[in-house]
Amino acid sequence: MNLDELIIQWFCMIDDGVTACLGERRLRQRGSTPEMADSEVMTMEIVGEYLGFQQDAAIYRYFRQYYGHFFPAMQHLHRSTFVRQAANIYRLTEQVWQWIREQVPYDHHLGIVDSLALSVCQFTRAPRCRRFRGEAAYGQDHLTRLPFYGFRIQARICWPGVICQFEVTPGNASELEAARDLTQGTSGLLLGDRNFWSPRLKADLADHQIRLLAPFRRRKHDPWPAWSYLLSQWRYRIDTVFGQLVDRTALKRVWAKDFWHLCHRLLRKVLMHTIAVWTTTLLGLPALQLAHLIP
Repeated sequence: MNLDELIIQWFCMIDDGVTACLGERRLRQRGSTPEMADSEVMTMEIVGEYLGFQQDAAIYRYFRQYYGHFFPAMQHLHRSTFVRQAANIYRLTEQVWQWIREQVPYDHHLGIVDSLALSVCQFTRAPRCRRFRGEAAYGQDHLTRLPFYGFRIQARICWPGVICQFEVTPGNASELEAARDLTQGTSGLLLGDRNFWSPRLKADLADHQIRLLAPFRRRKHDPWPAWSYLLSQWRYRIDTVFGQLVDRTALKRVWAKDFWHLCHRLLRKVLMHTIAVWTTTLLGLPALQLAHLIP
């Protein structure tokens, strides 16, 4: 599959999702109809994320220069209009992601939860940072074991690597509380790392037919090291997903100036990953081999 074929296929998937989500309803009750279809804007966003473009301006310039024959309206569409339309269809993007997520074959009863620290500025500049004031908070990055200032992305994926739910919380938010939110309406096995060792959480989730499996909190005093190692081998799948989002979409680079735009940027990265997993499945490739979509 080359890039042209990928753009066409993803546009068809997105367009089907928009049609399924809207039905006969109109997205805009007032005002003029945009020159560019929402499915076109959404397609350019996720393809741009797949190609590694970190800013809206870079996506705009790339498609205007190289794919004007696919998207003719780009030739006379201003950059700010493109960016504004992309941000304004946030709710529709969320609905399309949920629709596409249900088209991907995955195990509904085998989930993995974890979180990822998202710094909004360097730690030494945090006291002077004006962005996200009152929304971001100080926390500890479990990967580097260093303090940070920003948010925490809480996520639940289902095997073999489909992002099923995620939320953005302040940096000091509890992972255990987030696990309750991410598992509402689900059942089956739920895997976590040592931070999720909590007999109380395990008992609460068991009341909702969810069995939480997590290694003992302290590795040094772990009474079941072999069992913990086996759990970690399965749990690493969510680290792979996080790694793909960080490497391919620069997830940890926060370009947004407010929380709403931050959520929109995160959502389109998750949408890109979900539709890429769906495409690899259709092509008969391993689910997380996203780099093999374009040789």
